[in-house]
Amino acid sequence: MTDGRRIMSEERLLSKEDAEYLKQRFKEEMDKPVRIVVFIKEVGCRYCKETVMIAKEVSELDDRISLYLYKIDENKDKAAAYDVDKVPATIIVGSDVYYKIRFFGVPSGHEFATYIEDIINVSRRDPNLNPRTVEKIKKIDKETHIQVFVTPTCPYCPRMVLMAHQFAMVNPLIKSDMVEAIEFPRLSQKYSVMGVPRTIVNEVNAVVGLIPEPLFVEFLYYSVGLISQPSERLQQVLRQTEMEAEQVNYAEPEHEHNDEEES
Repeated sequence: MTDGRRIMSEERLLSKEDAEYLKQRFKEEMDKPVRIVVFIKEVGCRYCKETVMIAKEVSELDDRISLYLYKIDENKDKAAAYDVDKVPATIIVGSDVYYKIRFFGVPSGHEFATYIEDIINVSRRDPNLNPRTVEKIKKIDKETHIQVFVTPTCPYCPRMVLMAHQFAMVNPLIKSDMVEAIEFPRLSQKYSVMGVPRTIVNEVNAVVGLIPEPLFVEFLYYSVGLISQPSERLQQVLRQTEMEAEQVNYAEPEHEHNDEEES
């Protein structure tokens, strides 16, 4: 898969080698059918064409992957059903189950890897998470909206997006979005996005950078009120995020990593 925005100049986005590799992965790892649902509009959507091209080429690699394409202005009821209010939008769903896993913006660059992992996980109906994490995520009892702001060249963003999507597979109260920061500058300004990944929960609480899975779970618990006092580790990340928000003068987001991988 080509990196960043170079996809625009390619007739096909996947090389023969990449296509064969993905075809083999799908053959070995997929189980049940998956639908790639894409919403676009013909005017005023810079990357809708590329988003459709990605979905089309990937769906052609395995008979269990189907592409459903909708023009948002002509399919408002369908858009409302998927809670889609901006384009391009991609939703990865099972043929018999709807996980609230969405991509807003073209899933190119490093985010293409997340796109593929989502397809496989949804096909297997398995979030591929630590069992302890699964049990904790199941205990979230309030509607939770996770937005992870990314850029195509950010190496740390895919892991945050994938975790957010995995959490949404576990708990139907969780809705998880990838939001491409450059494509949606007004949202990026609204949420003070400077460094990426920047993760927003329920419109209010935010962390910047890649954080390990247990800390992400704690952040969700804190955001929905299941805990009132964050750990010292989480407090440090929250303070860092607040300091960045105070300095925001929106430009292209930088990539950040909190230097704490999962243990």
